[in-house]
Order: sequence, then structure tokens, then C-alpha cells
Amino acid sequence: MMLLVLFLLLCAFSPASAWIPVQDWESGNVTTSVGSSGQCVCHVFLPDTTFPADRVEHMQQVSSDLILEVEIQIDKMVKYEGKMLIYLAQLKDLESRVNILGSSPDDYILLDFELLRVELREFEALVSQLKDSFNSSSPLFDSLYTEIHNMTLIVNQLETYDKSNLEVIRHEFAKLQKKLEECQKDQEIINPDIGNCNHTGILSLSNPLVVQLNYHLNPGYLYGGWGRDSKPIRGNENMYFYGGYNSPGAVYDFYSYSNYDNLILRKASKHIDLPNDWLGVGNNYIVRSNAIYYQHNSPFSMTKYNLTSSAYDYRVISSASTSFSYAYSSDQNLDFAADESGLWVMYASNQNMGKIVIAKIDEKSFGIEDEWRTDVYKQTAGNAFMVCGVMYATRSVDISTEEIFYAYDTKTKQEKYLSITFKKFQEKYSNLDYNPYDQKLYMYNDGYYVSYNVKFNKE
Repeated sequence: MMLLVLFLLLCAFSPASAWIPVQDWESGNVTTSVGSSGQCVCHVFLPDTTFPADRVEHMQQVSSDLILEVEIQIDKMVKYEGKMLIYLAQLKDLESRVNILGSSPDDYILLDFELLRVELREFEALVSQLKDSFNSSSPLFDSLYTEIHNMTLIVNQLETYDKSNLEVIRHEFAKLQKKLEECQKDQEIINPDIGNCNHTGILSLSNPLVVQLNYHLNPGYLYGGWGRDSKPIRGNENMYFYGGYNSPGAVYDFYSYSNYDNLILRKASKHIDLPNDWLGVGNNYIVRSNAIYYQHNSPFSMTKYNLTSSAYDYRVISSASTSFSYAYSSDQNLDFAADESGLWVMYASNQNMGKIVIAKIDEKSFGIEDEWRTDVYKQTAGNAFMVCGVMYATRSVDISTEEIFYAYDTKTKQEKYLSITFKKFQEKYSNLDYNPYDQKLYMYNDGYYVSYNVKFNKE
């Protein structure tokens, strides 16, 4: 009997039986026995009312998931609140612009109204997006929709009052068209005779045709050059090129364009980044037969980059000096040029006391074929170019006028002084080259593309 009592006490204080009510301690629920090794064994049969631990664990997991979801939704609300503040500020700005239009509709053109209408449609889409995100409707959204709708009606109404402004636009367009016709007449005076040199030299230049600001749309790109291939290969007859920089001592890339329209649209067909070993200086480079000729940095030499094969080549001109540049910018030591008779490079030398030397380049061997020494000091010239074997040098007259003041004929070895003035768009320029393919002068004028038609004396 004492042994049974001991068994019951041991079982009563075991963890498994701690949850069993006292009234359930019946003989049917608890049995005792002695094991085969003499140990005491207590058997407890728990009733159906045991603690539901598995359901509690499930509830804890569900509760944790709900807390996480609530945090996500709160974070969304914070973000949407920030967006709403931004959208409301922009909407107030739109409202003020509509009010300004209402006060003076004649001061605005059709494009102003269309831009407002586009922005209002964008706001309507944003409100719809926010509404879908919240998956609900509220007076705030309804109010925004109403306000946007009212503003759209106001814009449409104001647009009908724009008739007087349209008349002004038509008048200005008529004036512009007249100027364009006058400009075309001025250009038609010069009838190019491409490829021929049946004249005695340059007679005059047309008014400057200012094409546009450079590819980078940045007036800080004051140095560079532009133009077209002077001897294009088949398929590249309409190719143009451009390179622009904010320093005269850095030539590191070029852009090529398949035609004039793509040049205007700034849609380059190729962007050439010069590797460190082939960086250039100066801005007097040209493109000929799909190859770029430019001044190499180190060693100081003339360099040829073939756009077809991507091959580089260079030649050192031992007599060329780095001490003499043109008047408008530094580092323009080698000036490449092309005309009806071939490829040229101009430079100054110490032997010629800083005066310009003309050198003819053999295009096949990329070597110097012949040289001519002139009497014009390079540092007094704004730039120089070649036409039919004659070098023409320019200088400044005033901030808006340039003058071709000197010519040297390599065929006769004769020089003469001239006074052929022409207008500039800006005071300084870093590149001026004649192109025999269309008989035009191309100037890079302080960041702007400028060109001139050339009229020759055929008497």
C-alpha cells in the first residue's frame, strides 16, 4: 500500500500530469506497474480537455503576419501622403498658370494651352492611379477630379480667345519667310562650279549661315570644328563631322553624321573616343576620304585616324614648332586643309621665324611631298585655308568683321595682299576650312556651326 501511494505522488508531480484537475484523478486514468528491471512505471491517461498548444501556435503566426501587413500598409500610406503633397503643390502651380492665362490670354500662343492640357491629363491619370492603389473612393479623389475637370474647361475656353495672338504669329511668320527668301537669293548669286579652278581667286563670301549651336547644346564648348568630308568615299557623300571641347588643348572625341538632317537633329551615326595614346590638341582637323587628320599630342605630329578600319597612323614634321599658334586660340600648331588639288598642312617653324609654312601631304604614303614658305606671321592670323593650291590667311577687323588679307599661290610662288571682308556671328573662331566638294567655308564660331558660300573671280 505504501508503494502505491509513492507511485501516485511521483506521478502527481510530473510535468505531464500538472494540467489534470484533481477530480480527474480516478483509478481509470492512472495505473502503476513495476518494469522488468524493477523500476516504477506510472501510466497517466489524459482526458480530451488537454491544452490546444498547436492552435495557440497557429494564432501566434497569424498575429505576426497581421502585424507585418499593417506595417506595410502604414508605410504605403506614408509614401502616398508624400506623393499627394507633391501632386497638390504641382496642381496649385497649374491653377496659378491657368489664372495667369485667364488674365491675359492674348499674350500666349496655342502651344501654351496644349502644354497645360497635357499636364492636366497627366494629373488625371495620377489621381486615378492613387485611387486604384487605395482601392476605394473618397471625397478627396472626387474633389481632385472635379478641380482638374474645371481647369481643363477653363483652358479650352481661353484657347478660343487666342485669335489675335495667332494673327501676330502669322505676321511674324510672313516676315521670317521674306527674310528667308532674301537669304536664298543671296546664296543663289553664287553658282558653284564644283571641282574646277577656272578662276583667278576668291572674289567674295556670302553672308554667314548660322546653322545652330553645337551638338552638346552648350555655349561653353568654344573650341572645335565641324564640316563635311572633302573627298567622300562611295556611300558617304553626305557625311558631316563635329568635335567640340571647352579647352583648346584637348581633342579627345569626334562625332560623325550620315547626312545634314541628322547633324541638325544631333543624331550621330558614330561617336569616336580617342584612346589616351592618341589624344590630340588644337582644333584645325578635317575629314578626307573617311579619315580624320588632326594634331597628335605626344609625340607632336600629324595623325590620321581611318574611320573605316579604325587604324591610327602618325608622322612627325621635324621643322614644325609648337611655339606658334593662330591669334584666337592656343595649341593650333598644325592646320590641316583640303582643296581641289589635294591634302595640305600648314604650320610655323623657327627656321621661318614664326611665319606660316605650307606643306603638301602625299595621301598614299602620308608623308610631306613639298613645302612653301610664306611671309605672313602665324600669330597675326586668325586662321588660314587652301583653295585651288592658294593659301588664304584671315585676320580680325572688329568684333563682327573678318578679313581675308593675304594669299600665297603655290603654283606661281607669288603672294599678294587682299581685303575681302566678311561677317562673323561671334568674335572668335577656332576652325575655318574650305571644302572643295561643295565650295563652302565651314567655321566653328565660338560654339556655333557657321558656313559661307564662296564666290570666285572668273573674269
